[in-house]
Amino acid sequence: MTGATRRAFQAEMTVKYCGGNARQAESIFGWGRHTVALGLAERRTGILCLGAQSAGSGRKRWEDEQPQVAQALCQLAETHAQQDPTFRTTLAYTRLTATGALEALRAQGDAEAQLPSPSTMAAVLNRLGFRLRKVLKAKPQKKIKATDAIFDNIKKKTRKRWPQATSNV
Repeated sequence: MTGATRRAFQAEMTVKYCGGNARQAESIFGWGRHTVALGLAERRTGILCLGAQSAGSGRKRWEDEQPQVAQALCQLAETHAQQDPTFRTTLAYTRLTATGALEALRAQGDAEAQLPSPSTMAAVLNRLGFRLRKVLKAKPQKKIKATDAIFDNIKKKTRKRWPQATSNV
């Protein structure tokens, strides 16, 4: 739990076991008393306090900064994609590499300033649901011991019915 949900839980436990005392909750549970006090205030007023960390910090994803180029990348990757042969995941495997994707986008006329580095391109393709690995071929089932017994049995039956068919002529 993080953020408001954690503070709500801490406030509930503080009211239930510590009589609403943040200092007592700090000594019993080891929680920060300022966090517990904030949770108690949120519970009392019904107003949730949101931090500004998610609003202003960090860099936007490349797909959000360049939506047109990201759409072209999706279309390009779709042409090279193949479903997982086992159908266990919804991911599409692609033979398209990050460098190949960058070259194809350059060939389409996208500006160099709009394109990310190859490592970022690999991360973008993974976020879009394309796995950058060799496409696995469907593997044939392994031959089991019962297969030989079945074929031996069939050979015996055909020899009994058509003995001349097995002779070397």
